[in-house]
Amino acid sequence: MVTIWMVVTITFFLMHAIPGGPFTREKALPPAVMKNIEERYHLNDPLWKQYTDYIQNLVRGDLGPSFKYQGVTVNQIIAESFPISAQLGLASLFIMLFVGLPAGIISALRQTKWQDHLAMSLATVGVAVPNFVVATLLMYIVGVKLGWLPTARWLSWQSVIMPSIALAGYYTAYVARLTRSSVLEVLQQDYIRTARAKGLPERVVVYKHALKNALIPIVTYLGPILAGILTGSFVIEKIFAIPGLGEHFVASIWNRDYTVILGVTVFYATLLVIVNLIVDILYCFIDPRIRLGK
Repeated sequence: MVTIWMVVTITFFLMHAIPGGPFTREKALPPAVMKNIEERYHLNDPLWKQYTDYIQNLVRGDLGPSFKYQGVTVNQIIAESFPISAQLGLASLFIMLFVGLPAGIISALRQTKWQDHLAMSLATVGVAVPNFVVATLLMYIVGVKLGWLPTARWLSWQSVIMPSIALAGYYTAYVARLTRSSVLEVLQQDYIRTARAKGLPERVVVYKHALKNALIPIVTYLGPILAGILTGSFVIEKIFAIPGLGEHFVASIWNRDYTVILGVTVFYATLLVIVNLIVDILYCFIDPRIRLGK
């Protein structure tokens, strides 16, 4: 709770420190109209009162109305857009785990072999190339030239494929590299040598003894990444015109929609805290030497 409160406080005052406001336009509104708008949204109140009012509403779960979309609350925006971002994030997570983990394990077990060189070469490219470049190439080649998949919007299950690949590209490559280095480090441990000296099959040594301990760095990395991809990639959603949470967040910054900025930030911070808590609990199941404090 302290972490979330700090995030809300810092975001609130930094947001109000920026010149301008949600109703600042190139063509100024008449003073009477501006006064009525500020009174309606309590923007003419002292900053400390706006802050305390927002905290009180936040405790009740009320994130306030959107300044940009009339008659729409921030709770409604999150409720409508988060499921779309979550679908994209889960698809990307599936690709990341079921491609990155096996690639890293195979690369570690076939060190200096052609499988290792191929996997790490692809991983290096995946880390180096930004996701918006991958998204653009996929749209041009697969969507425009070949016509296999829709290039934009969220229309069917086919609309998930290209955005999820573009979003998962960097993370998949990083997980593969991280898995390889972690597995190689664990394979050098004394208990692995002991298991091999006992005559255990290599499959048992790797998958029962080595892989379990090698997963700890990967699980640590997956915590913040999972929260990020579930709330939507701002760039990917913008490129593919996906009406997810990331697109609303970018639009709210452009429109100075204070309540949406704060609401999405609070939602992301809360999700991040919950995911990190789950990761800490998973440590106990992965490594029996780790125990939660009483």
